[in-house]
Amino acid sequence: MNLEQDLKIIAEQEARLRFERFDAGVAWELGLRLKKAAEALHSAIAMDIGLFGQPLFFYAMPGSTPDQADWIRRKRNVVQRFHRSSYAVGLMLKQKETRLEERGLEPRDYAAHGGGFPIWVNGVGCVGAVTVSGLPQREDHELVVEVLAGYLGLPYEELALDP
Repeated sequence: MNLEQDLKIIAEQEARLRFERFDAGVAWELGLRLKKAAEALHSAIAMDIGLFGQPLFFYAMPGSTPDQADWIRRKRNVVQRFHRSSYAVGLMLKQKETRLEERGLEPRDYAAHGGGFPIWVNGVGCVGAVTVSGLPQREDHELVVEVLAGYLGLPYEELALDP
């Protein structure tokens, strides 16, 4: 894994995976697609989609644990704070050899691990997050990217970290 290359690709993902509008109907459709993708992996994944301060979709696959909901909350907090994917923030911290605690952010409330991705609406800004927990962090991140790309009609192969 090359940090600089991954950060460049993630920045491209964040720039391209944007919505013209986002509402409860879009969240529902995305949630169903995310659930279907998780079922295909046969993994115990929990998923959350929402505007900051307003949950719109949550589902915990059979076999997932309550701890995953807390991981989702912590990853979503990172997205809300930085308007970047939680994976990108984690990689940037690694690159700079620093931690969230050094920025005054408590680990009980923030997790810079893959799986949280910002919901950007063109002309509005960052309004929410799609967040998953249950796979290794790079796979959590890529699952969200793949589902978002499919929904937005973009070729995932052009956006994948590991083409």
